[in-house]
Amino acid sequence: MSSVDEFTAAELLDGLPSRVHEVYAPFVRDIPDHPAFVEGGRSWSYRQFSEAVDAAAKDLSDLGVRPGDRVMIASENSVALGAMLFAASKLDAWGIAVNPRLSAREIDLIGTHSGARRALFNSALSKEAADHAKRVGAKIGAVGPFGGIGVGPLNEDAQAEPVERDGARQVAGLLYTSGTTGAPKGVMLSHRNLLVTGRVSGLLRQNRLTDRIYGVLPMSHIVGYSILLISTLMHGSTLHVVAKADPAALAHAIAEEGITSLFGVPATYQRLLEHKAVKGIRRLERGKLRLMSVAGAPLDLDLKKRIEDEFGIPLLNNYGITECSPGLSGVRSEHPVSDESVGPFLPGIEHRIVDGQGRTVATGEVGELHVRGPNVMLGYYRAPELTAAAIDGQGWFNTGDLARVNGEGHLYIAGRTKELIIRSGFNVYPAEVEAVLNAHDQVVQSAVVGRTVDGNEEVVAFVQLLPGARVSTEDLKAYAAQQLTSYKRPSEVVVLDALPSASTGKILKHQLREIAIARASAKTSDVAAAG
Repeated sequence: MSSVDEFTAAELLDGLPSRVHEVYAPFVRDIPDHPAFVEGGRSWSYRQFSEAVDAAAKDLSDLGVRPGDRVMIASENSVALGAMLFAASKLDAWGIAVNPRLSAREIDLIGTHSGARRALFNSALSKEAADHAKRVGAKIGAVGPFGGIGVGPLNEDAQAEPVERDGARQVAGLLYTSGTTGAPKGVMLSHRNLLVTGRVSGLLRQNRLTDRIYGVLPMSHIVGYSILLISTLMHGSTLHVVAKADPAALAHAIAEEGITSLFGVPATYQRLLEHKAVKGIRRLERGKLRLMSVAGAPLDLDLKKRIEDEFGIPLLNNYGITECSPGLSGVRSEHPVSDESVGPFLPGIEHRIVDGQGRTVATGEVGELHVRGPNVMLGYYRAPELTAAAIDGQGWFNTGDLARVNGEGHLYIAGRTKELIIRSGFNVYPAEVEAVLNAHDQVVQSAVVGRTVDGNEEVVAFVQLLPGARVSTEDLKAYAAQQLTSYKRPSEVVVLDALPSASTGKILKHQLREIAIARASAKTSDVAAAG
């Protein structure tokens, strides 16, 4: 039995702080000079980071941020982003971390839906954030010790949400997904949601004071926020902050900079191996690396074996969902597996697997996975109907995923009942991409599907054009690129005379997936024949 499995749900909750920004207080007191972060060669001690959070909180308050307000922060991974998220926590405000690589349309939708009191842009770190700041008329200044922060205009119409008397139920983070309708969907995660996930994650990975954890997954997404940022500081470890993924930098950090723990998506590991091949490296150095974890997309077993052979340690598969903060299951380091299992459920998680009529299926049979536990979200912001559809009266959350559990209690994900595409660990909802393509004046309709490629998924769009239309597929890709962040953009656009549909008019996406797969196979065959 793993040490994490020795804890009951009650024990996991016992002694938790009331707010996420309180997780690092014991280390500020006991080991204040221990490094909390390393960023660009600079080390930030726990004391220095705590002082930065306090200063940022004061400045946010001076900027009119009140308890219950929403604060949107567009930034790449950075100490500044972490400090501003914790500063929001100190003020009982809701932090909304967003990727600055989102388009203007996407940023504005989140700002409008959330009713953010202020929007902040880390212009010092990326051109994308600087462009957004300029577009909204933000004034460049400092927040705490961090310069180059674009401060957007005060939203005088913003209404503060009530502050919960029970601090554990106060919203700490509002994480946005696009939603199956293409409209923004804000996942309300409480302090307790995030804190219990942080504790379980640290226990599962046996985090130590001597650990240096590679922080490449964006804090604007749930793994980067809860597992990398919060859990690392909760256990006194050091977060090696990385603004943008770079396989060469990752290989160097593992070999030379003392990285002990890596959490990535399958594409993280795929790109490492591509880097090795391109550079003609005989073998990637393991350095002090003791733990490799993966989640966010289906794990190809060939990729798993190649990475394990390369580094000589297991690649541990995990499963979670934003609405569950995110952890639901994980392979234990003491009991690695060779198959595609995502491990046993984590402590505190109740589960049931049901058929279409809501009846529990037999062990080993596939059904829809429902879960319940202290990590399940409060709901979707300003969307009571969506919340009621996702969480029933007994607190069961419908993941929308098809799964099975074997006799040893290991979970296997069989597929998605939703049409969600997961690309490099990021959620892509077809409806959002379709809405952008359908807005083109020469497009009749479109349909978007996912296609598996090299341990990842890519976006393939099928479009039907108006008669006589002269727009090319490259024109459509360029059009989509103006309105969608990089991971949402179609890798391929295919023009059909008509999209396959049922008598009801519903587009038959399973047929489109078959076409997408066949096109990829044909290209592979052509390349092989040419070689």
